[in-house]
Amino acid sequence: MAKVLSINISEKKGTPKTKINPGVLIEDFGFEGDAHAGKWHRQVSLLAKESIEKSRGMPTDGLCHGVFAENITTEGIVLHALPVGTRLQVGECVLEISQIGKECHDGCAIRALVGQCIMPKEGVFAIVIKGGKVFEGDEIKVI
Repeated sequence: MAKVLSINISEKKGTPKTKINPGVLIEDFGFEGDAHAGKWHRQVSLLAKESIEKSRGMPTDGLCHGVFAENITTEGIVLHALPVGTRLQVGECVLEISQIGKECHDGCAIRALVGQCIMPKEGVFAIVIKGGKVFEGDEIKVI
């Protein structure tokens, strides 16, 4: 079963996020209180635990979820293999994948902290189709 391991937000872009539980997703906006939320195509970022584990040996060991600035840390689903347009039910919410990977910007605190970032290859971005609360442990289903 695919599930939510962590919900994370930050007040400033390019910085590691802080864990919250629950998180409130706002339709066509993103997570309440998150710097990346807004009326654009990258309202929510997702990263799989399995992708994070590829970074073992880098200085990410022992760091908390959200270190790569992902809003939702997942387990049990290969996010970056899903095509753009795929819809995910996350608890009571619905997300639609809008982008896979991204270019890291200069001055990124995450890159400075860990040396490299896996978000450019395996991070997934989505828009919020249906808002609501997201809790750690919520099931994730491809719909």
